[in-house]
Amino acid sequence: MTLAFCPSCISTAMESLLVSTAEAMPFFSSLPKPFSAPILRNPNPAALLIGRRSLSVAAVQMNSKEAKLWGGRFEDSVTDAVEKFTESISYDKALYKHDIMGSRAHASMLAQQGLITDGDRDKILEGLNEIQGQIERGEFAWRTDREDVHMNIEAALTDLVGEPAKKLHTARSRNDQVCTDFRLWCRDAVDATVLRIKNLQVSLVNLALRNEGLIVPGYTHLQRAQPVLLPHLLLAYVEQLERDSCRLLDCRGRINFCPLGACALAGTGLPIDRFMTAEALGFTSPMRNSIDAVSDRDFVLELLSANSIIAVHLSRLGEEWVLWASEEFGFITPSDSVSTGSSIMPQKKNPDPMELVRGKSARVVGDLVSLLVLCKGLPQAYNRDLQEDKEPVFDSVKTIIGMLEVSAEFAENITFNQDRIRSALPAGHLDATTLADYLVKKGIPFRTSHDIVGRSVGFCVSRNCRLEDLSLDELKSISPTFEKDVYEFLGVENAIKNFSSYGSTGSECVSSQLDYWVAKLELSRKKEG
Repeated sequence: MTLAFCPSCISTAMESLLVSTAEAMPFFSSLPKPFSAPILRNPNPAALLIGRRSLSVAAVQMNSKEAKLWGGRFEDSVTDAVEKFTESISYDKALYKHDIMGSRAHASMLAQQGLITDGDRDKILEGLNEIQGQIERGEFAWRTDREDVHMNIEAALTDLVGEPAKKLHTARSRNDQVCTDFRLWCRDAVDATVLRIKNLQVSLVNLALRNEGLIVPGYTHLQRAQPVLLPHLLLAYVEQLERDSCRLLDCRGRINFCPLGACALAGTGLPIDRFMTAEALGFTSPMRNSIDAVSDRDFVLELLSANSIIAVHLSRLGEEWVLWASEEFGFITPSDSVSTGSSIMPQKKNPDPMELVRGKSARVVGDLVSLLVLCKGLPQAYNRDLQEDKEPVFDSVKTIIGMLEVSAEFAENITFNQDRIRSALPAGHLDATTLADYLVKKGIPFRTSHDIVGRSVGFCVSRNCRLEDLSLDELKSISPTFEKDVYEFLGVENAIKNFSSYGSTGSECVSSQLDYWVAKLELSRKKEG
């Protein structure tokens, strides 16, 4: 028996299944209906796989394909498979504002240089304003047959204003155009991310101010180490975030050079003014080398590297707070507004936002690795591989902004359980190092002091007691150097009082650190007395 393969039957059946699924499940109902107009049907069964690209762009159905803006030397149009595989409009339409910004600057420069008339410039600018309005009102038809954001806007401009639009691409290639758009977008992304970093810093400093004086166990190797003030610990993350912000701003300085006018790779023989367009777009200056301008993506690699470091810092914060929210620690309680429950275990209250912060860090690092691998084997100058640079960057920025925002939200909605923390402090002999410092002050070499305190801790372990519980006679049996003043160094409160080095967890040092951040972040601080 021979089975006949009917693509149209499969298409109809799968469409029916997906539509019924969307109606039955609220999650799917929020998605666009599959294959609804104006999406073009394709008899190829592979086209039935609905990806994010096909759902996000409305492809216009036509009897004959529109001629490509680059199609002069071609006799045949590209196949449907090639067109679908090579389009980027489904994601690079995010660059529309920056593409229009660049075109405005370019048109004004062309008119200034006498390459187009003032009348043509004015028509181009009016058309670009209309297109931007259409996009922002949701009225613009993005077309996959026009490939990308640049050609969609240029073709639509031609439809609107006619011949003047055909002059806009004078002394410009999509190679320098997309680099310009991308640098403008990344510049804005840095500004948005830096703002979120500051918001998280504010949340952490306010949390520190609400818990001044609270001593918590400090850990190394996830083992009890020394007592630290909670504000000191929180400010450690604030310091890390400050370096994250500085890295981004440093990166922004290298982003902020203008590729526009580099054209495909070699520049142009037309009398353009690249300094004029660079200034109009807020760039520091034009890029010196036209090949470098269109071919390198080190500016996005640097941005994604900075984002990855932020993600690692946030992941560490998330890990700490997830641990501290567990019954085993019980140091923090998140409010219900930043917690989730279990579908089967009624008692559960999970710190899911910070778990996802920890998890999404892998995604941000993965975006960096994807782009590094993408760029590693490319010859000079531009290669179509670089079309794939957008999605990792868009994803990295979106994810890192979300991580920063939810971390700030979480910080504003947690309570430190002070009684539970205080009851946990005696364990672990947190004052042992301070006791060693006491012996050093008595003239004992540190290595000898280390040994004496180690034997003292061993004695406590055998007696199941704390160092401060040992009598002076018991201490003297270990070393005659101990005197009555030793008890000024024992116990976590005394240990904190004895820290005095710059940047340490001593009360005065931490108070000074808080003053610094309160002033820097323009906060207010109420002091007692």
